Amino acid sequence: MKLILDLARGMLSRRRRQTLVSVLGVALGVAFFIAIAAMMSGFQTYFVQQVIDVQPHIVIKDETRSPTPQAAQMAMPDGAVQINGVKPVDRVRGIRAAGDKLAIIEAIPGAAAAPILTGTALLRYGSRDVSVSVTGIDPVRYARVANIGKDMLHGRLDDLRSTANGLIIGDALALRLGVEMGDTVVAVSPRGVSLQMKIVGIFHTGIATLDQGAGYMLLKVNQVLQDRPNVINQIQLRLADVTQAEPLARELESRFGDRTESWEEQNRNILTVFVIQNAIMYSVTGAILLVASFGIYNIISTVVFEKTRDIAILKSLGFTEGDVQRLFLVQGLIAGFLGAVLGCLIGQLMIEGLAQVRFQTATPAGNDRFLLARDWRIYVIASFFAIASAALAALIPARRAARLDPVQIVRGAA
Repeated sequence: MKLILDLARGMLSRRRRQTLVSVLGVALGVAFFIAIAAMMSGFQTYFVQQVIDVQPHIVIKDETRSPTPQAAQMAMPDGAVQINGVKPVDRVRGIRAAGDKLAIIEAIPGAAAAPILTGTALLRYGSRDVSVSVTGIDPVRYARVANIGKDMLHGRLDDLRSTANGLIIGDALALRLGVEMGDTVVAVSPRGVSLQMKIVGIFHTGIATLDQGAGYMLLKVNQVLQDRPNVINQIQLRLADVTQAEPLARELESRFGDRTESWEEQNRNILTVFVIQNAIMYSVTGAILLVASFGIYNIISTVVFEKTRDIAILKSLGFTEGDVQRLFLVQGLIAGFLGAVLGCLIGQLMIEGLAQVRFQTATPAGNDRFLLARDWRIYVIASFFAIASAALAALIPARRAARLDPVQIVRGAA
């Protein structure tokens, strides 16, 4: 094998200019692959982290995934009778046996749960009325499943416990109402119940729907406001391992019967877009590497054409077809390997250069730069594609060289 490596290196070194051009082509393909993949992966990772950070990992709701079958349907499941105008059975809203379910969930290792009651209310301050979504929470338990505490601009989550009828709202909602810390607003529910609420906290998440139309109060206070005593309509979970959210959600739904959604199910449309985005990225960058590999194909084909007499001599000295094929295949692998190494270096420089770019306008999430992923797996994938493309490009001329008949070559030369 050492002899084959020496011969391959010697053949490539005699065509330094063409070899350098081919290696640079592969290197640029690898570098663009790394830079584009770093940007795409960085944005996707940031988005998923933001979703996981803001939303609970699993939500149990007071509804079923499929409507409850009606009595007429159960009586004649296979009958040739069509039933129209059957009204659905009224279902008392709220999660049944919530305490027992909370105890079961909290016994799961790495799981934290919090009961909440969500509803709508009209916040009135002077002549301004704004409809908002209010969430009744237990501050101690809710702090384990949501990171709203780190988004607080003023006040703390625990202030809900120390203040009678305390309310925490988003900064955009506070601007719409024209309120500040310590002001009192009137909250009116659809049931006609009204309460005087004191602003004890203002938060900013960067998500417009929350900052403009969400409020938090004590669970007991919201149960009074919504006229639903001792009722909760959601249980939110947070897991130590977010990858277990989907299988655990399916397990809890089959056990409790309540509709259970993981963060992956709630954001399935966006995650599907990421799959399509990755497919486009790999297709484009793979095409760049494939085009670059034609340079290697050109070199090996030219060497095979020029070294036909040398191939005949090698075969007459005892080289087999497999040895000759490996000789030219190794040349392609050497060019691909050199291109991959150089491309990784250029790709790292491109990433560092992109990291220095700053935009003039800040994004809502507070970022003014490219979101880049510095993941070693990107370099491995790019190098693998480069070497595989080089091997594929060298395979065809290598097979042609292995099939050359030394007798015919010598006779033709004579």
